[in-house]
Amino acid sequence: MKQTDLRAPALAAAVRPATPQQRAARAARNGGEPTLDFAERVPYDAYVHASTLHRLQQPLSDDPGEMSFLVVSQIMELYFGLARHELREAQRCLRADRVWDALAPLRRAALHLEGLNAAWKGLRWMTPADFNRFRNLLGEGSGFQSAMYRHLEFTLGLRDPALIRPFRRQAEVHADLRATLATPSLWDDVIALLARRGFEVPAEVLGRDVTEEHRPHPAVEAAWVAVYDDEGPGADGPAGARGPGNELRLLGEALAEVAEQFGDWRWNHVKAVQRTMGAKVGSGGSAGLAWLQRSMSRVVFPELWSARTAM
Repeated sequence: MKQTDLRAPALAAAVRPATPQQRAARAARNGGEPTLDFAERVPYDAYVHASTLHRLQQPLSDDPGEMSFLVVSQIMELYFGLARHELREAQRCLRADRVWDALAPLRRAALHLEGLNAAWKGLRWMTPADFNRFRNLLGEGSGFQSAMYRHLEFTLGLRDPALIRPFRRQAEVHADLRATLATPSLWDDVIALLARRGFEVPAEVLGRDVTEEHRPHPAVEAAWVAVYDDEGPGADGPAGARGPGNELRLLGEALAEVAEQFGDWRWNHVKAVQRTMGAKVGSGGSAGLAWLQRSMSRVVFPELWSARTAM
């Protein structure tokens, strides 16, 4: 298996990379038992930074339930970043016309989003009375203010430049969000790929302002209908372009899984809010439940779904 280059030599020294032969020799010296003595930091902690992670929980109250709320929120933040990491890798592959290579990070992203959805189960115990025991201490703190969630939304194509305003006093965070907003979304890259593959995508779609949210277009929908019907440019191209080997159709299904898992997360968020606070106003100044329900109308990869009606 090909090994990637080590990015942090000091960290690598603490982790102690080993070859299969070195691992076998170590096991022989230990008589098959785990290594218990280390000259410095335990390699697992050096790599995972577990001791750091477990110092990041700082509840504002003595209520034991707040720890669940805090840890689940932090877990979700990590999943937001992980899913975005995979989607950006898929974008790099698509921009290089490596559709097959893009499938793996998209499938991983869908699985990470599935894990993100599972995190909600850790809060299903919470009733309004449970939440109210510490909610006031959160002040204006709200998941709406998650910068990494905004990165994930922007990457998926849900774009609203106004939503980076809360971060304008955090220069680095704000600059990163502006950069994501100025970069084509995953859906923009998919549409550009369809155009390069010979599908008729109008210039106004390809050259639009990427900081604004994509508006569904009939030509993009028609391209996906043709992809799923094994028709259009490329249908009679290289071996494997039709039937089960239709890479664009496989791409469509991978994207659909990502969109579906992300949509499930948004719906689970709505249900969690209903369960814990009903229709009360949100901590971040919004209408709470009503605002979340309105946001559900924004669809990820819209033509991929509308094309199904015409198939």
